[in-house]
Amino acid sequence: MDRLKSRLSFTLIAVILGFMLAIQFQTVKKPEERDTRDIWQLREALLKEKEIQANLIAEIRSNEEKLAAYESSREQSKEKTLRDTLQELKIEVGLTEITGAGITLVIEPVLEDPGIGSETKHTVPSELLRRLLNELNMYQAKYVSIDGQRIINTTVIREIQSETKIDGHSIKSLPIEVKVVVNDMEGAEKLYNNLQVSKSRDEFFIEGFRLNVLTPSPSITVPAYENPIRIRFMEPVKEGGGS
Repeated sequence: MDRLKSRLSFTLIAVILGFMLAIQFQTVKKPEERDTRDIWQLREALLKEKEIQANLIAEIRSNEEKLAAYESSREQSKEKTLRDTLQELKIEVGLTEITGAGITLVIEPVLEDPGIGSETKHTVPSELLRRLLNELNMYQAKYVSIDGQRIINTTVIREIQSETKIDGHSIKSLPIEVKVVVNDMEGAEKLYNNLQVSKSRDEFFIEGFRLNVLTPSPSITVPAYENPIRIRFMEPVKEGGGS
């Protein structure tokens, strides 16, 4: 019995060894795969790879140029926006000359003698000018000048020693012109018609002045404000938004 077991074990070991030898023989016998392409095919493949690489490099450079152009365009756009904003602010404040559709008013003394003891006046009262400005603003006037002086939000019209001054400019002689610019000719026509029946004309006449309203024109020029603008109660904002 023991001998039979020994033979079976020996046989099993022999079979395993034979199977392992067969596998090893097949592995050694199988030839290693080799690149059988000739030198011209290899060169052609190399050229194709180099062409692909060149195309990739060209595409990368093109994208970089596009990014650089985009950044440059964005910076130029920012600069243009700042310039446009600055110009708009100058126009709004009154620091630029304006030409557009509008009308001209002429203030002159009444030459007729309306009554005994009256005398010709040479200075327009500041109150009359302020009322006229209020009425012009009510009729959608955008830009106004009086006697060549641009009227802005901070303009002061007052009398000093019986002499009317506009931001320090003295109105010493008559006639004087009031230039008014509006949005368009339609607005100029409307302003002209409103002033024809305006109370201001009666008020000026009572004070000894005639307010003449000239025909609307598509080209009325209002000069720029020339006096320094004083800014009060304002401080530059610190960087970062802190106070």
